Amino acid sequence: MAQLSGKTALVTGGSTGIGLAIARSLLEQGARVAISARDEGKLRKTAESLDAGERLSIHPADVAEPDQVARMVRTATERLGQIDILISNAGLNIKERSVRELTPERWQRLVRANLDGAFYCTHAVLPDMLRRRDGYIIYISSIAGKRAYPFSGAGYAAAKFGMSALGQCLAAEETESGIRVSVIYPGEVDTPILEARPQPLTPEHRQRILQPEDVAAAVLFVLSLPPRASVPELVIKPTSQVYL
Repeated sequence: MAQLSGKTALVTGGSTGIGLAIARSLLEQGARVAISARDEGKLRKTAESLDAGERLSIHPADVAEPDQVARMVRTATERLGQIDILISNAGLNIKERSVRELTPERWQRLVRANLDGAFYCTHAVLPDMLRRRDGYIIYISSIAGKRAYPFSGAGYAAAKFGMSALGQCLAAEETESGIRVSVIYPGEVDTPILEARPQPLTPEHRQRILQPEDVAAAVLFVLSLPPRASVPELVIKPTSQVYL
């Protein structure tokens, strides 16, 4: 029997990359899945590729906008039922990422997409989870949220450190409520976000780093544990990437 049968998951940033791989894995495990992203066209193409029928719904939304997040959670709940699992995965980076290149506008774009969006999604799903005394919130942070590698950029790293702090504080607050919280820190992953690197990566480099399905496997591991067990933090990186 699929281990997530009867559960509903909301995956933000679910049209490509890590989010898409997570959505596919959750569907394979029997879950109902709502995916969200800003681009409705990409969401529709993703839904066609997943071919999950009524167990999948799409929700165009910008997680940096709290009103859109509230509507997304409301419509996902109406279509698929209560949100048992939140995968807060949406995020972005930009090419102009050094401190010298950052402007207030660029800084705000990074923080709103990578940090504010995670809070808005949490804020939208948490009350119902608290009423049920059950739920799982998983933040897909980044290895840049534990180590401020220069290639990630100061704005992205600061936002991911903030996301990590959000997850850690929430986990500490809710140890008695039945809600479990995990922060996953992927290293380099071959996803579309790499197109925003200031210097393009070679095909050889992209082949030896993590693939989206590797991160999805880490998510499934976290979700597979019984309610008495939780994983506060999990770092997953390419074998070839240094972690100091």
